[in-house]
Amino acid sequence: MHNFFRWSLLAFVVALLDQWSKQAIVSWMGVRPLVRVNDFFNLVLAHNQGAAFSFLANAGGWQRGFFSLIALAAIVFIGILIFRHPSQPRFCFGLTLIMGGALGNLIDRVRWGTVTDFIQWHVGQHYWPAFNLADSAITLGVAVLLWDGLKARK
Repeated sequence: MHNFFRWSLLAFVVALLDQWSKQAIVSWMGVRPLVRVNDFFNLVLAHNQGAAFSFLANAGGWQRGFFSLIALAAIVFIGILIFRHPSQPRFCFGLTLIMGGALGNLIDRVRWGTVTDFIQWHVGQHYWPAFNLADSAITLGVAVLLWDGLKARK
């Protein structure tokens, strides 16, 4: 049970950092829609009503509850997996990052109805969709799980 508490605390810290970063960027950017940092990185203020890559962003509003339920179900399922696999720290770490990111975006969706994105990478005129720290934690968590899966095969 002790490991479960530690992993849950780490997921909560990931969600808190995500919320703090979103609040800081909203306060700092104000009405500026874009701040160019360098030739490949911008700060933007985007509010996504959909999921990754703005999937279903213009679906009329029903997607808010739908994506909130999916995030809540994922958080519960991940919590169960972490609880059942206390002796697999790399696996639990990857799951924890995903759970923290899902929680961060769920908080946005419940509070504001949208997810705040602010990080934008680009090469020339080719732009990656804006994302946030929660999205980064989810992506890193998936990478850790893939790494864990590859290590387990050897």
